[in-house]
This record gives sequence, structure tokens and C-alpha cells, in this order.
Amino acid sequence: MIQIHDLDEVELIRASARIVGRCLLMLSREVRPGVSTMELDRLAEAFIRDSGGEPAFKGYRGFPASICASINEEVVHGIPGAKRILREGDIVSLDIGVKREGFFGDAARTFPVGEVSSTATRLLDATERALEAGIAQARPGNRVSDISAAIESEVTRHRFRVVRALVGHGIGRELHEEPQVPNYGRMGEGPKLKEGMVLAIEPMVNAGTAEVLTLSDQWTVVTADRNLSAHFEHTVAIGSEGPVNLSKIEAD
Repeated sequence: MIQIHDLDEVELIRASARIVGRCLLMLSREVRPGVSTMELDRLAEAFIRDSGGEPAFKGYRGFPASICASINEEVVHGIPGAKRILREGDIVSLDIGVKREGFFGDAARTFPVGEVSSTATRLLDATERALEAGIAQARPGNRVSDISAAIESEVTRHRFRVVRALVGHGIGRELHEEPQVPNYGRMGEGPKLKEGMVLAIEPMVNAGTAEVLTLSDQWTVVTADRNLSAHFEHTVAIGSEGPVNLSKIEAD
């Protein structure tokens, strides 16, 4: 069942989502060659707890860390590790969830590590633009697939491919709620968007094939052709007059 949140509940989701946004902003200053993803995880957990939240991912279905850190061909759910060192030219997707006062926030961003290839630059730009296009459709009276179609259209325009095996989702009292929010589809289909719905909109975009595989750790999802992948995500409320981005934090 799709949850409709009142204004007080949306504000509680916003509080969690803002911790996520501020944590991503903090980590953006730490992403550089030579840093391990384990160190980024440690910094994130300390930041989240100091901000009054709990890492939503830690222990979720057995996940062993506070953030997902996915490098290059890793699409999502990369497990941080002390030996997983960022190198010049990498891209790294950091996905963070926070629980605070019974409500969740969720967001992700892919960062360049030093100087990256032109393909990586275009991929990051296209994926972020796709997220913005999807968010613009998150308004009352539209359908879920209007978000999906806008994302796919923007990705296709840049000659990349959306991952079809993984989707966005509702969020609120649970980390993952209905409805599913695919990153592809035709306009005018799926549940109608209503004020008070809150969605985690998250295009995952590949430079090569759309196909993905899960590694033997049972978590890390990679591109089937081992080409690059990017992931951007925001927690977005359906407001009375349009989308309200709850996790967006402007840089200082």
C-alpha cells in the first residue's frame, strides 16, 4: 500500500534526508586518490550519529557497512573495505540512508576521483540531469511512469542506458516502500502521484550494456560488460504545487 504522509511526517522524513544530504556534502570533500572506502564509511557513520541519526543500511538484510561505495563498473551496493583504495581516474558512487525518529531518508551521488575520462564526465552529467528530469515530473496528478519516462528520455538522449533490474521506491517509516519507481517506461502509466507521497528517485545509468550481475558477496551489483556506471538519488516529496527535494543540500 502506498503511504500518504501528513505535513509533520514529511518534516520528519526531511530531517533524516537532510542528514543524508549533509553527509554526502561532507564526503565530497574526502573523495580523493589514496582514500579507502572503509575510511569514507567510518567518516559517514560518525557524521550520521553525531547528527542524531542512525545508519539505515548497517545491518539491513545483513549489509555490513553504513554506506554503499561502488567503484567504476559497480552499479550499487558496493561494500566498503580497507583495501578498496580510490585511484586517480575512478568514479565512486556513495549511497547513504539515515533513520531518525522512526523515519528514513536516502540519497546517492557519484563522484569523480581526481581527473576522469571524458566518458565518465559525460556519464555523471547525464545521470544527474536524468535525476533532475525525473524529479520535475514528481507532481500531483502525474503518474509514476511520468518520472520513469523522463529519466529514460534524458539518458537515451546522451546515448547511455538505464539499468532496468533495479528501481527507485517509496520511503517513509520503512526504507523501501511502495511504489516502485522504475527508470524506464511510458508516460501515463502506474499509480497516480498524490500530495504526501515520498519517493526515492534514483537513476542508475550504464555507459555500456544495461545488463547487470551480482557478485559472489551477494551484494555488489556490477555491469555485465564491466563498463562504467553512475548512480544519483534524492528523497523527494510530492508537494501541493510540485516536487519538494528533501535531501538536496546546497554547497557552502
